[in-house]
Amino acid sequence: MDITDRQEKILAQIIEEYAETASPVGSMTMAKLFGVSPATIRAEMARLETMGLIAQPHTSAGRVPTDAGYRYYVNNLAMNDHEDEAEDRGMYALEKRVSSQSRADAAIRGAVDSLVDLTGNLGLATVDGQLYLSGISRLFMQPEFMDTNRVQAVAKLLDNLEPWLREAAPGEALNIFIGHENPIGKNSEVSLIISKFVSPFSDRSYIGVLGPTRQNYMRVMALVRYAGQMLEETLNREFLK
Repeated sequence: MDITDRQEKILAQIIEEYAETASPVGSMTMAKLFGVSPATIRAEMARLETMGLIAQPHTSAGRVPTDAGYRYYVNNLAMNDHEDEAEDRGMYALEKRVSSQSRADAAIRGAVDSLVDLTGNLGLATVDGQLYLSGISRLFMQPEFMDTNRVQAVAKLLDNLEPWLREAAPGEALNIFIGHENPIGKNSEVSLIISKFVSPFSDRSYIGVLGPTRQNYMRVMALVRYAGQMLEETLNREFLK
């Protein structure tokens, strides 16, 4: 894809602004941030729209990211930009909550609940055929889920999540399925971000979050990755004795 550095930066800013506000991002906002004219930004937005990376909702003059835009951002801008994880208070809180547990199920639930608290998404884990879920009400409080059809699509995804993970067994340490990339609930417009980890109970254990495609991907990916690392370390240390 032939995309310039400035277009990449505009795409990243639209994604990050939209994650914060849940409102389409206009050219005036971008022009102030980049110190150029609104006309210049509109021209760049038009190119990004032609590439299929952003779209214009019918009711707004602003732009929102598409699934393809999020995928480009994750692959090229967020995946290799691991923020200073040691500086994130969320990492410390998650580590403390998981490592202090004396039972495996409490450690798993602690990690899932921490992800809910830190991301505002639905937290989930599947270990040895058991599915842990937390934060359904938090998920459905997001503005994207005012549409009952989308809620039903999310429910379908959740109903089939554990058997699909067991069958598909995504092999990467961090797996990200955005919008229509989800094999089930394709019309739910959610992102599934999961980390694979090895536990004494299964070598195909997963922990992660399910939330709207409108995400702070850098932070959420870092937290999910860290949750998987912490569970693997804690469960293997405490429950292989």
